[in-house]
Amino acid sequence: MTLQKVENLENNTAKLTIAVEAEAVEKELNNAYLKRRKNINVQGFRKGKAPRKLIEKMYGEGIFFDDAANALINETYPDAATESKLEIVAQPDIEVVQMESGKEFIYTAVVVLKPEVTLGDYKGLEVTKVDTSVTEEEVDAELERVRKQNGRSIEVTDRPVASGDETVIDFEGFVDGVAFDGGKGEDYPLTIGSGQFIPGFEDQLVGAEIGKEVEVNVTFPEEYHSEDLAGKDAVFKCTVKSIKVKELPELDDEFASDVSEFETLEEYKKDLFESLVKTKESKAKETKENEVVEALVKVSKMDIPEKMIDAQVRNMANEFAQRLQAQGLSIDQYMKYTGMNNDSLFEQMRPEALKRIKSRLVLEAVVAAENITASEEDFQKQVDEMAKAYNMEVDKIKELLGEKEKENMMSDLAVNKALDFLVENAKEVEKAEETTEE
Repeated sequence: MTLQKVENLENNTAKLTIAVEAEAVEKELNNAYLKRRKNINVQGFRKGKAPRKLIEKMYGEGIFFDDAANALINETYPDAATESKLEIVAQPDIEVVQMESGKEFIYTAVVVLKPEVTLGDYKGLEVTKVDTSVTEEEVDAELERVRKQNGRSIEVTDRPVASGDETVIDFEGFVDGVAFDGGKGEDYPLTIGSGQFIPGFEDQLVGAEIGKEVEVNVTFPEEYHSEDLAGKDAVFKCTVKSIKVKELPELDDEFASDVSEFETLEEYKKDLFESLVKTKESKAKETKENEVVEALVKVSKMDIPEKMIDAQVRNMANEFAQRLQAQGLSIDQYMKYTGMNNDSLFEQMRPEALKRIKSRLVLEAVVAAENITASEEDFQKQVDEMAKAYNMEVDKIKELLGEKEKENMMSDLAVNKALDFLVENAKEVEKAEETTEE
């Protein structure tokens, strides 16, 4: 393979001219013949036994050209792209220039290049000052959450429904005396006061007795998702089948030892406090990172090629399909349930794809501007974390990582350092109070 020429074109594109020696062409033509001959009928020969020259004479010399060309392109383009030293960001447009038996195979690849970024002033970008202090009330609220989580449900039979009760109900809804679709439920678990049902429904169940039917009168909200019901009055006939209440454990040392590794409630509260602080600090860091990148994108200039966005959208769609599969749902099932198709899904993902591209490009530009690099120590730390996350030996992780994968990881680590640099050099400002006009 020879990379004959690299031509810079307009709009962040370039054209590579690639030649492949005649011997390699002949080899792939023969491979194509060997793969396809069993499907070609030639009178006088058993299936798959007809000579190549005879097949080419009968069906035309180019019968195997497409297969051979595809194989040669797949084999040689990656090396040519690497040799060009261009930063290519999307799949190429291929055009065959010469394909003849006994001659060089020549083709061109028009490639999309990583766009140049003109960075704005990236030091002193404004980010919102976030309060990461934790109050005693927040610790108590977390304690109460854990307490409720560890409560036990006790059945109640000697009183009617009260607010906060866990009930099981049967219900059927009617509009103008006619039952409507989706308005019926049996053995439905409902916590009174949870707000699961439309406003007013749960309140009217307070005082209802087990086994006795009660009527609940409600009005569906004007913005209700079902247009047939929006704004209409309805009557629900409901029967409470069971009532349970949560019995909460006492907040004492025994409770602390049951739900944590600590022996006393004070130790557990201290740990909850530290955990809440870490959570707030982590969220504050994420907020600052998002804001600083968004601010830098706004003050920077770049022209993103459409093909680069298309490639990012496809990657995101593949990732989404993999996440669905992990949940036991195929992408086809998702499309069916949501009424979407590939085009609408891609269009939905496009804004986020563009945002990701711009964010990455400005961070890579900061890496270059500040000569930020990742060290072997950074790489080793990342590998250690991967080994821990996947429960694998560190050496095994390194075996699985090729040079390209390591190069990508080092690039990601440098980008992360650039993000830290931007946050460290950002200016914290108080969040402006929201005002409403009269």
